[in-house]
Amino acid sequence: MTGHDREQGVVTVSSVYGPYKWRRSRFQDPMLHGWENFLMATASAGATLIGLLFVAITLGAGSSKQAGSSKQRDAYGASAFLTPTLNLLGSVLFESLVALAPWTSAWPIGIILGLFALVALIYQVYVVVMQRKIDFASPDWLDWTLFSILPTLANACMIAGAAGLIAEKSFAPYAIAGAITLLLFAGVSGAWDITIWLAKNQDKT
Repeated sequence: MTGHDREQGVVTVSSVYGPYKWRRSRFQDPMLHGWENFLMATASAGATLIGLLFVAITLGAGSSKQAGSSKQRDAYGASAFLTPTLNLLGSVLFESLVALAPWTSAWPIGIILGLFALVALIYQVYVVVMQRKIDFASPDWLDWTLFSILPTLANACMIAGAAGLIAEKSFAPYAIAGAITLLLFAGVSGAWDITIWLAKNQDKT
């Protein structure tokens, strides 16, 4: 015979071996409860935009070959703008799915999101360096803000939210949601600029 008695966060279990007490994990109730619809919406948006970006790149690849674009120029453009935009949208999808997964505690979510955002923050430095080497495109201050500052702010916000999630701080879900939203806006802006650039090049062929 076994019995359970819950009182003030303590579970008392009675068995043939005698009663003993077992304190519930403080992360047994997920802090992200109630954010499911938001996370599902951002995950769907990220996945959809990734698919549309692949379509735009495929349609623009032919025009790029016809225009006689150099391989070095294409490689720099992909490293500086195309790949980072894809990574931004992929980050939205990945982080949303991590937060949606049925973890038994908030610790794995915080650790995964924190480490992922830290790597993304380091990668963003590389992206800025690559963008500075581009001589065939002249981004204005708004483009620099969306391509460089916004992702950096989003990753820093995600690191803070992940740490807050581990420490069970009330601001954590809002910081994580804000970071995902910023990444989504940055990805949308990057995808739009790439589409416009491909359309302009296609008109020249």
